[in-house]
Amino acid sequence: MFSNYKPTWMVEAIYQITPAQLKNLGIKAVLTDLDNTLIAWNNPDGTEELLNWILEMKNAGIPVVVVSNNNSKRIERAIEKFDLLYIARAMKPFAVGINQAKKKLNLADEELVMIGDQIMTDIRGANRAGIRSILVKPIIETDSWKTQINRFFEKRIMAHLLVNNPDMGWRGGIE
Repeated sequence: MFSNYKPTWMVEAIYQITPAQLKNLGIKAVLTDLDNTLIAWNNPDGTEELLNWILEMKNAGIPVVVVSNNNSKRIERAIEKFDLLYIARAMKPFAVGINQAKKKLNLADEELVMIGDQIMTDIRGANRAGIRSILVKPIIETDSWKTQINRFFEKRIMAHLLVNNPDMGWRGGIE
């Protein structure tokens, strides 16, 4: 019943995902959520660790595209110093924004991965779009009021997934 919410991998933080891991799996581009995946939802400036991770991806020739339900103004403010492409108003958990990013990158489904901190939006959207997904732990434990509602339901879905999928667990990478 909840298999539509099952991530391909579970990694503690986005920074643990390396270009080598991605390339070994044939992944050529990363789609990522913004709030609590790349940056804390209440701190749009990011961290030095994030800047280094984005630079590492760029140096490896792996594009990073932000796919967010936020509006353009919010995303632009948050990623202006990172020089990333983005899709605003992505409508996750529907595949609309993810499909727009796929079209923009002109890559096959197996060459893409979606990274996010929410199974109800990011992971469900990736599964609907037919691409692999990586669930990461939220950067901070607090959420905007809109996300708090999702977290309530996510706890129940995640409990069900973990009981029925003993292979699921937090890892330090995707290999």
